Parts: sequence; structure tokens; C-alpha cells
Amino acid sequence: MARYIEAYCRLCRRTGTKLMLKGERCFTAKCALERRNTPPGPHAAGRKRRPKVTELGQQLMEKQKAKYTYGTLERQFHRFFDEASRMQGITGDNLLVLLERRLDNVVFRLGFADSRSQARQIVRHGHIKLSGRRTDVPSCLVKAGDVIEWRKESTKSEYYKTLVEKIEDKDVPAWLALEKENMTGKVLSLPVSGETKTNFNEKAIVEFYSR
Repeated sequence: MARYIEAYCRLCRRTGTKLMLKGERCFTAKCALERRNTPPGPHAAGRKRRPKVTELGQQLMEKQKAKYTYGTLERQFHRFFDEASRMQGITGDNLLVLLERRLDNVVFRLGFADSRSQARQIVRHGHIKLSGRRTDVPSCLVKAGDVIEWRKESTKSEYYKTLVEKIEDKDVPAWLALEKENMTGKVLSLPVSGETKTNFNEKAIVEFYSR
């Protein structure tokens, strides 16, 4: 399976936006964008400001931000967009809802991981059960009523024991519910675009694919 293997901090520097790809590190002084807010590469070493971009370039950048944020590759992201365009309603809102329904994103939103990349790894390693069934597919879409829980074998890990101590400080979005006592999450309803804060412009993404 193809996956991104370069440094995640390069993606934030490339877009000039904090994409929150490294969890808690993004809130500290170690954040690469705080230390060096220039595009990666030797060509940008002496550049004091980012060059102006065209309207098309800005639309492309918004698409890249969404891809990087949710950890998808180009073909997979395009499939999400095609599905969103076939649904009723506003395509940009539909796209955001589909991305939010990814299992790895839900694991992240529930506070089971500090970042989506970490959540993706947790799912791929088979630590999560979706409505009673073990799954290792981070991109599968949850639906209203689904229950997300840890496998019994995974609750013996040191990571899980540490997570239980930290989970009290976690807040979850309104469309999810978290039972902190037994570390179980539930999808109360499908997410609504207005409830989700994003660092990209969905309308610009639609305009990019519609050109």
C-alpha cells in the first residue's frame, strides 16, 4: 500500500499552515513552522517571504492541505471528491463529511491518538474494533450507531494504560460520544460541516476540480 514516508513537518512548511500532523508537538516551540516558516528545499534558504501564487495555485494548495490533513494520497482523495459530487447537497460540505467519517479520523477525534497518522497506525495494527468486528482499514467510513472500541488483547499494552490516564482531558465533537470508563466511542450522528473546524477551503477544492 502506498503511503507518505517523508517528514510530516515538511508538509506544514510547504503549505505555510499548521496542519497539526504531529499532535502535541505542533503546540510547542519545536514546531517546524515556528522555527523556520519557509518552504522546504535549498531554493528557499535565502527567501524572506513566500512568492505570490495564482488563483489556480491557491486552489491547488487548498486541495493539498486537505490531503495532508487527512493523510490521503491523490487517487484516494479524488475518489472521495467523486463520491461527494454524486451526493445531494453542497459538494464541498459532502467532501468534508466523508473525510471526517474515516475510521482513522474518528479514532483521532475520540482522543485515542494524538494525531491522525498515529490513529492510522493504531487501526492498521488491528487494535480497534468497529461495531464488534476487528478492522485494519483506516479509510473505512463509519455510520451513525457504529461503536468504536479497543480489542481486549490491546488493552494490555503500555500505550493503552497510558492513554487511560490521559483520556480525561480529551474533548470530542458533538457527533461522537466517548465513554471514558470503558474507553468506548459511539457515532451519534453523521458529522455536519459547520461543526468541524478546518484549515483549508472546501469551496476552493471544488473549484480546482471543476476547472
